[in-house]
Amino acid sequence: MWSWEAFFTFLSSESLLRGAWTTIWLTVVTMVLGLVIGLVLALMRSARSRSVRAVANSYIWLFRGTPLLVQLIIIYTGLPQLGIKFGPIQAALLGLALNEAAYLSEIVRSGIMSVPRGQFEAARALGMKPVTVMRVVVLPQAFRVMIPPLGNSLNGLLKTTTLVSIIAVEELLRLTQYAVQLNFRVLEGLVAAACYYLVMTSVWTLLQGRLEALVNRSHSTGTAKRPSHQVPQPAELVRETR
Repeated sequence: MWSWEAFFTFLSSESLLRGAWTTIWLTVVTMVLGLVIGLVLALMRSARSRSVRAVANSYIWLFRGTPLLVQLIIIYTGLPQLGIKFGPIQAALLGLALNEAAYLSEIVRSGIMSVPRGQFEAARALGMKPVTVMRVVVLPQAFRVMIPPLGNSLNGLLKTTTLVSIIAVEELLRLTQYAVQLNFRVLEGLVAAACYYLVMTSVWTLLQGRLEALVNRSHSTGTAKRPSHQVPQPAELVRETR
């Protein structure tokens, strides 16, 4: 029989709250690391060198073609056989970040490709270095395009962190499994954990919507200031993107 008392006990449990916090910071740190690696991969795929592109393509092929769970187990239990040992948290961050980067690289690359080629040429005509062009001109414009898919990726990553419970990371799911062993109220405990995940993803969905609206409003305001027939000059381009 369903027990509301057990359900609310799980829902207010300090153990589950601690697990939810671990899930949140694990998601945020993984997303940041994945974005950094994904940006490097996206730039490598756009490089002129065929060997550099081959390395990036091989990386993406490997991590997108094998299950994340298998990757986590290899990192945590397989690599120690080669003398490379990671703790549960380290293995989780490494596995999640490497896997997520393979997917985020495509989002970053698509965002960069959405920036008109004339923006690159105008910035280069002013003597900007490639790194400066990417940082000052390209990425700020590409970010607006990347927000929706990046937001969806973070939402999915929030739930994907449940997989790290298999390598002894004490996130929300694993701590819930510990808690239900005390009174064997499995259904109530798992439903309480599901409620936590639902709240976290719902809050992020609201934040993502606000962020998209803010960025689109800023873009629309900037566009409205210039007549539609007027083409921005290089100097204007640089001034607006600083």
